[in-house]
Amino acid sequence: MRLAVVIPVKSFTLAKGRLADTLTASQRSALAQSCAETVVRAALSLPTYVVCSDDVVASWAKALGAHIVECQTPGLDIAVATGRSAAEADGADHIIVAHADLPLAVSFNHIAREGKVTLVPDRHRDGTNVLSFPINSSFTTAYGPGSCDNHIRLAIDAGLEYEIIEDNDLALDLDTADDLSELARRETEQQ
Repeated sequence: MRLAVVIPVKSFTLAKGRLADTLTASQRSALAQSCAETVVRAALSLPTYVVCSDDVVASWAKALGAHIVECQTPGLDIAVATGRSAAEADGADHIIVAHADLPLAVSFNHIAREGKVTLVPDRHRDGTNVLSFPINSSFTTAYGPGSCDNHIRLAIDAGLEYEIIEDNDLALDLDTADDLSELARRETEQQ
């Protein structure tokens, strides 16, 4: 497999809006950038494509060594499709899509399976934090509420086998105050 990682990244100043009752705007921006940097660094052993519409994010990602893919049309599925096209144009035949808010990401090398769709659900088994699939398949993404089940259905519809990968670190994304508490709990346990 010729793998590539696609990471959609929102403007740091706009990211983490669901945490507005918990964190200040500057705290949310710093958190978004810190998490995104963790995810990009975890991906860089493979060709890594940051999909963004923000010049600050593009400069930041380029400085880390990622390929930049500009996508001005809003929407996670559109960003993934744009990153998929860029990776395919550069010779990739399988992609791993990782969200930019995974604070415990270390590597994505164990995610892809030849000819299969693989999913790492969030810790609530609702969302899809990491997703991998063959580029030349008819598989498409369907992010939003219930995306884990949506992606399983789409894999079946595309005639592809799927596998759910249990990864406690990649299952933690930061969307809510409860997620922040879970991160703090895990960090305390590791000390």
